[in-house]
Amino acid sequence: MRTWILPLTLLATACANAGGPPHVRPRNAERLASAQPAGPPVDCVDIIRIRNTRVLDDRTIDFEMTDGKVLRNTLPHQCPSLGFEESFSYSTSLSRLCSVDTITVLQQAGGIHRGASCGLGQFQPVTFPPGVR
Repeated sequence: MRTWILPLTLLATACANAGGPPHVRPRNAERLASAQPAGPPVDCVDIIRIRNTRVLDDRTIDFEMTDGKVLRNTLPHQCPSLGFEESFSYSTSLSRLCSVDTITVLQQAGGIHRGASCGLGQFQPVTFPPGVR
């Protein structure tokens, strides 16, 4: 009887958290909470203008552009393991990444493996208070 208590407890915990908040690392919490919209959202960005990306949680990616602007993409749905892995790939036949495109989480346990594929949202320009990066 005791051998089933731990597995059932773990299963209950996993089920309770399945629809919970996205995974947020402490270093990303302030950045996630402090961003302010800085103009209208856009549907596409030129790939050549993307300098860096920063995954904040299972639904939020900041695209840092070569001109210093930050475009926040909030996915329409949670993307499993995105916030934990903080790594993704994309494929497009155009020179632009758009809100109709998908990303694929890259899982790094025992090598690099493809994880969930998730749709992007619009790219919202954002600014941050001084000292937040």
